[in-house]
Amino acid sequence: NASGFDGVYTYFGHSAIIGADGRTLGECGTEDNGIQYAQLSLSGIRDARANDQSQNQLFKLTHRGYTGVYANGDGEKGVAECPFEFYNTWVTNPLEAQKMAEAVTRKTIGVKCCPVAGIPEPREEQES
Repeated sequence: NASGFDGVYTYFGHSAIIGADGRTLGECGTEDNGIQYAQLSLSGIRDARANDQSQNQLFKLTHRGYTGVYANGDGEKGVAECPFEFYNTWVTNPLEAQKMAEAVTRKTIGVKCCPVAGIPEPREEQES
């Protein structure tokens, strides 16, 4: 996490590193060139993944709807299949996923309204 200007981006400060239990492990102020580091405990991460309920994203991602599925008697673990076509495409055909994203966002890495040094601005024909 950072604050200040790194030569490309401006960071406004107060970004924080939050642990799996919700405690703040580090926070930047608004100072120039502020950088915040935190040491993470692998055993703590493994413990959270094995025992935590509400913030256990990895488990929930691969056991979608487990509470409703279990309560309805439709299974023990929820749905393992990814229901999102875009993510399936991203895994199986990354270039097609890139085209799908560009169809609803932009086709160039640079944008005219917010130039970044070293990144080319789009030409008129690229913007449409």
